[in-house]
Amino acid sequence: MSQKTPVNWEHLEEKPEFRSMMKRKKAFIIPATIFFLIYYLALPVLVGYYPKVMEQKVWGEVNVAYAFALSQFFMAWIMAFIYVRVAAKWDKAAAEVIHGHH
Repeated sequence: MSQKTPVNWEHLEEKPEFRSMMKRKKAFIIPATIFFLIYYLALPVLVGYYPKVMEQKVWGEVNVAYAFALSQFFMAWIMAFIYVRVAAKWDKAAAEVIHGHH
């Protein structure tokens, strides 16, 4: 079993590389979260304010509201896939900041 070296967070937070990495993370996480929340909350808002539009049939008995609700599953999977790919880059950058430049 290997022992991990403790990280000096105060020293790490002072590094420009760390601050840059945190800015990049925020630049992705905040807009992605806002987008997802708006997308998620759009369904009840649209059903409430525009029921006639949401009742329109798009395929057989499937209406716009059902199609939109189904699209939310796909959007969640897409967002998760994108997040995992981006987070892997952050992990590499974090390891480089912690262990690479002393």
